[in-house]
Amino acid sequence: MSGRARLALCAWAATLMTACAMLPLVDPATWILQAALLLAIQSAVGAAARRVPLARPLTIAAQALVTLLLLTLVFARQQALAGLIPGPQAFQRFADLLQQGGDDIARYAIPAPLESDGIRLMMVGGVLVIGLLVDTLAVTFRSAAPAGLPLLALYSVAAGLSEGGGDWLWFLIAAAGYLMLLLAEGRDRLSQWGRVFGGAPRFPGGEQNGVVAPVRTGRRIGAFALGIALVVPLALPAMNGGLLDSARTGVGSGTGGGGTISAVNPLVSLRDSLNVDENRQVLTLETDSDEISDLYLRIVSLDDFDGTTWKPSKRHITAVPKGTFPTPAGLGPGIKRAETRTTITAADWYAQDWLPMPYPPSGVRVAGNWRYEPVGMTLVGDHGQNTRGLTYEVRSLNVQPTADQLAAAPQPSTALKREYTKLPDSLPEVVSRTAREVTTGAANPYEQAVRLQEYFAINGGFEYDTQVKVGSGSQAIARFLEDKQGFCVHFSFAMAAMARSLGIPARVAVGFAPGSPQADGSVSVGLRDAHAWPEVYFEGVGWTRFEPTPTRGSTPSYTVTETPGSSVPDPALPPRNPQAEPSAAPSTSESCTAQDKKLDACADESAAAVPVTGGDGPKWYVVPAWALGGLAVLLIPLAPMLWRLRTRSVRLGAHGRGEADAGPHTLAVWQELTDTAWDFGILPEESQTPRRAAARIVRLGQLDATAAAAVHRVADAVEQVLYAPRPRLAAGLTEDVHRVSAGLRGTVSRGTRLRALFAPRSTVRVAWTVSARWTALKQRVAAARPTLRKPSGQRG
Repeated sequence: MSGRARLALCAWAATLMTACAMLPLVDPATWILQAALLLAIQSAVGAAARRVPLARPLTIAAQALVTLLLLTLVFARQQALAGLIPGPQAFQRFADLLQQGGDDIARYAIPAPLESDGIRLMMVGGVLVIGLLVDTLAVTFRSAAPAGLPLLALYSVAAGLSEGGGDWLWFLIAAAGYLMLLLAEGRDRLSQWGRVFGGAPRFPGGEQNGVVAPVRTGRRIGAFALGIALVVPLALPAMNGGLLDSARTGVGSGTGGGGTISAVNPLVSLRDSLNVDENRQVLTLETDSDEISDLYLRIVSLDDFDGTTWKPSKRHITAVPKGTFPTPAGLGPGIKRAETRTTITAADWYAQDWLPMPYPPSGVRVAGNWRYEPVGMTLVGDHGQNTRGLTYEVRSLNVQPTADQLAAAPQPSTALKREYTKLPDSLPEVVSRTAREVTTGAANPYEQAVRLQEYFAINGGFEYDTQVKVGSGSQAIARFLEDKQGFCVHFSFAMAAMARSLGIPARVAVGFAPGSPQADGSVSVGLRDAHAWPEVYFEGVGWTRFEPTPTRGSTPSYTVTETPGSSVPDPALPPRNPQAEPSAAPSTSESCTAQDKKLDACADESAAAVPVTGGDGPKWYVVPAWALGGLAVLLIPLAPMLWRLRTRSVRLGAHGRGEADAGPHTLAVWQELTDTAWDFGILPEESQTPRRAAARIVRLGQLDATAAAAVHRVADAVEQVLYAPRPRLAAGLTEDVHRVSAGLRGTVSRGTRLRALFAPRSTVRVAWTVSARWTALKQRVAAARPTLRKPSGQRG
């Protein structure tokens, strides 16, 4: 194996060994096999291009082109021409998959399911891109040291997302791959110095000279460096809170099967939804419930509070239960409840990954790929599924506890209380102090929760204002308590945090407040109905809704006090603030305003749900078969040019190291010169002497003095080799051939130049060689046959 081939193999191995750091991120890890195969094809194309040889930019371009064809074959063959050539639809498919992959990465916890084509494209495509960079730097440009930068980038991304305890193992594998690449390059460089640095035989004393000693020393240094890199961090103090710390830590990952999920925070555009000029219709409801004011549609619950914001915990997901859902956590048999049915239709432009449903759901009939998160009792789209234009039916429980039942609720379990009362150390002390002041004299958690609700909605002096910024940082809640202006996000966040400071389990729900009844009996839910509210847990009742936001939604009947003059809004009445009230008939205008674009509320066919396909992609043999077919389609028309480039490189690349090598090199250079003239239309005359053949080339090629002199110098060198007793060595013959080629190129038409490049006439020698070898083979076969002699006296 040549030094460059060995270097290419090590670059392939180093990329794969570094990519192993991403194995814990996806389950199952079979994607690495697909990446290894495609990366091998990419490396093989680079090796073939360098052997031709092609110029470095052309080598890189050929590898990039083949990489694009491979990705098109695997991920966008249905949108490509002949399943291989990418077009606009294929590139749109790539864009959709990358967007889907980004959404899935943000939604799924580690390990993410491999069924997502978007994640698969990002994993395999990322490895191919890194592999191309490593191969370019280490092999094409012969600089293995800078190739460590893309390898480090690949490892850093994997290490930043990984949550496992085997990070040291992946680092060891990646570092070993990089050191192997460095040693391969060092061996290749040393071997270029000559025989003394090649692999020499072992002497009787057991010593070796040549490259063995440097390589052995390099291996020892590499092993020592790896040991230092693995041991030293154990002796250093831990450093948390870095750039990747938030990505490496998670809450409530849990155990179990079916994959895990970590929802995207849905509060990013909630304030913008409340401030839209047109209250575009999002959902249409048809329900048999008489209590429309209690018909909140919950999307997801936020139960992880880090001091800056609330976000969903990472949860395991399972298949959607068939029939009736399990009883909600904490709901006892003595609580009054009624089951309602609601048919919900989402607008064609509303693409939500989570299914809006009344809480708690007891059953769902929905088409598409949906998964069930049992802790929050929510449904999340899988494999690109969303709510765009979807119609589904939800059976839900209208739980109606009394104030006495809530007041008499026993303490929740220690595990639940510990999980849902967590508060960060960075939370300002004013939050817990205010909570204690507001709830002074309350006899139980229920009375504490009611007083918190009244503090925000009635007697705390707070104003509802959607123009206030959401805020960030640990001081956001403290500023809200001081300014007393905000909207549902501020009220729900603050009340949930204050409830937790009192030891009451609490979380935040995000979804839609009750919509507006229509003349046909349906209920219309618009963008301005987007809402957030706190949920408080009571043992025996479960998660219970509270409404601290003034003039929004409806106050639950079980929290209305009998205090005279109470200004708590009546659940049966509409909101008091007419400006905050959703319009009775949300606009169905098809116009797309700038605000709608910002909210991603405009219809976009490219964001439609990706159809589900079975399996994990094409069979293993389909990819190499199509790849080889594609390479054949590309290489067959270019075969004459590639053969000619290779032949010229071999003939002119030999450098004589003595008189023994001067003769063959000179004759090869002369044959290259005559073949070059043949490519430009000057047929060779084998019967002529070198001197007469040179004069003929100069005359027919109309060469200038410089090129003519070069032709005669090569002819003189050939005569020395053929006729002189002691040939005189000639230097610079390769440069002379290049001068002749440039001279011939300058005297012919463009068409002749293109034919000389892409369809050189001298390639007919390939057919002559094949014919000669076939004739020789037949002669050898005929000679090997035994001679059959007829018996004497027998006539034929």
